[in-house]
Order: sequence, then structure tokens, then C-alpha cells
Amino acid sequence: MIAEIIAVGTELLIGQIVNTNAQYLSRRLNDLGINVYYHSVVGDNPARLEQSLKLAMSRADLIITTGGLGPTKDDLTKETIAKTLGRNLVLHQESHQAIKCFFERQHRKIMKNNEKQAYFPEGCIVIPNNNGTAPGCIIEHEGKVIVMFPGPPKEMIPMFENTVFPYFAEKTGQTIASRMLKVFGIGESEMETRIVDLIDSQTNPTIAPYVGDGDVVIRVTARCHDKEEAQRMIQPVVDQIAERLDCFLYSTNGETMEEVVVGLLKEKGVMLSTAESCTGGMLASRIINVPGSSRVFERGFITYSNNAKIEELGVSQKTLETYGAVSEETAVEMVRGLVARTKTRAGIAITGIAGPDGGTAEKPVGLVYIAVCLDGVVECRKFNFIGDRQRVRNVSCLNALNMLRMKLACSQ
Repeated sequence: MIAEIIAVGTELLIGQIVNTNAQYLSRRLNDLGINVYYHSVVGDNPARLEQSLKLAMSRADLIITTGGLGPTKDDLTKETIAKTLGRNLVLHQESHQAIKCFFERQHRKIMKNNEKQAYFPEGCIVIPNNNGTAPGCIIEHEGKVIVMFPGPPKEMIPMFENTVFPYFAEKTGQTIASRMLKVFGIGESEMETRIVDLIDSQTNPTIAPYVGDGDVVIRVTARCHDKEEAQRMIQPVVDQIAERLDCFLYSTNGETMEEVVVGLLKEKGVMLSTAESCTGGMLASRIINVPGSSRVFERGFITYSNNAKIEELGVSQKTLETYGAVSEETAVEMVRGLVARTKTRAGIAITGIAGPDGGTAEKPVGLVYIAVCLDGVVECRKFNFIGDRQRVRNVSCLNALNMLRMKLACSQ
């Protein structure tokens, strides 16, 4: 089955919002074995939407639209598609009642224009929306399937998962299961080189690598009759990839780096503290986002200024004057002072230049020193990251966590 996704909304065309719906739908349709060949974006214009729909129907079996199901005059997706297909719009009583209840729960009066959201092309399957006032629908028309969703992802995603995914899973007669493997410390090209023969010979399961947010993700997907069989098919492929990538593979079930590290800290019975300069608390925040991290995270310091490094961590004034705040010597003193004050077995210290200014020829933007201490043994590494301020801070946190992961994995 070939699919096309049409995003409706002028705000997308002028760059006010990003089309994350298309990314999500493409990924989930692929899990169903449905091939997405086309993405389209069209403004809130009935004539152009009709043209886009006709083009999509000429080249795809499944057309999914997002957006244009709201109560205002420019929300015309349903009306345009119904007209194009030659179908009347009819009132769906259950949806009308659900919309009324939605307003009543918020102690608001339903407006006349909201009632149009309860009208649908005759003969369609209505998709309930438990998070908003715009239900969607599925239309089967002359061998094609057209699915309409509202634009907000918080509404669209549950509607897809609860109604549309089961609808297509039944049609395809397949069960799809995937494992997400995560890789860090090795580039995408080198990673692919190590497993290229597995990728080239893939049939079922399939192997799909792509760049994540600072790491590399490998999705292994199997299609068969039940999830247990799919997992049995996936495991040997995961084992082969793990053998090739060794310590660079940090997760085989989609966990984040911080989830893996918190798990290791719990397993080893190690408490952690952090001292951050350029990352400004981002590292501590990532750790604290993991449920149960209170069992292993003692405290975190944001020592942004030189005075803070001296007062909170005991960094020497002479070290700062001689080597500067962004130096191996300072990072090492930061982490030693940190674990001395917190009495934790593990500590991480980060100091660097995140940019966009503040760099020099000797110490450019992106220069970061990360020091990790475990049971009194300190490792400090120098990094030269590229990218904007947010990226430098993000990859600094990832590298810091990865350094601790490696030390924990080798500890008793």
C-alpha cells in the first residue's frame, strides 16, 4: 500500500509551526508495512486542497490529511474532501454530544460554529477525539482510503494509535514489532560500515539506521503473525549488531542515555553528584527526569562563575588564573571538589564555551572539558563540539553520561 500525507494549514507554509505530524505518521505507517511515498503541504485554500487531493488519489492508495477540522471558516478540509468525493455531510449525533460534553466539562457554552465539527461525509468511520473538539474520520472510496485528522499532535497521535493503527493492522493481517537500538561514541558512517552486510542482506526483520538527537538509532522491525514470533525473529539480529558495535551500543530497548546510566547507578549502588558550568543544570535535569533517580542522585551544582567554582567546589584561584575556567586542570579540580563535598562515589564536572560568543583562537566556541570521577579515579576528556549553543550543551551532557556509563560498566 502506498500512502501520501497532506498537511493542511497556511501556518505550516509560512513557517510558524513545524510539521511534526508527518514525521510521526511516516514512522508509524512504516511499522504497519505501509510505504509513504509523498508528503504534501497545502494552505487553507479549498481549490488548492482539492488539487492536492486529486493528485494524491492518482498516485496513492492511502491519503492522510492533518489539519483543517476546526470550527472556523478557514477550516474546510472535511467540506472540500466531501465535495471532491461527491458525498454529503451529515450530522453524527455521538460526536455532537461528545463536543457538547467537552464544553460542559470546561463550564463553557458550545458555539454554533463548533457544531460543524460534528458533520461528516456520509458513509465514513468516525474517529473519536478525547482530547479536543475535532473528531476525525476514515473514508473508503473506490479502492482508496482517506483519513482525516485534526492538526494538534496531542489530539492526532492518540486518535491514530487508538483507532487508525488497529484499523490498518487488521487490513494488512500482520503484526509489526520493533526494537530500538541506540548507539553513541561512533559516527553514523562508521556504524553503518560495521553492520553494512547485515543491512544489505535484510529481508525480514529489516534494519533501519538514522541519526537521533546526538546519538544514532537503529530500528529493527519484524512482520509476522504475532508479537512473540516477531520478538524471536528480532533477537538474533540484535545479537549480531551488538557483537559488531560492542560498547558503542548503549541500549537495545530504546532507553535514553540517562535511563541507562541511572539503571547502572542503581545496579552498582552508586550515588552521583554533578557540577556544571556551560550546561547550566541541563545534565542534572536529564538525570532527574528519570523516575527513581532520587535513589542515586545526591545533588547538583551550577557553578557558572569563577567565584562559584571557588566557593562551592574549592577550585584554586591560581588554577583559574593560570589555566582559565575552561581547562583540564579546572575540570579536574571541579570534580575532585564536588565528590569531596558531597561524599558521593561518582561525580561529573563540565566546563566549556557553548557560544555563540566567548571563544578565542586558543579556546574556540565548542571547547568543552568533562571530568568524571568514580571511587576516586578521575578521567578528564577534551572535546571540540560544533553546532549552536543548544547542541553544544546537549552533546556535552550525552558525552558526560557516556563517560560515566563506560566507567560503571567496567566497575565491580
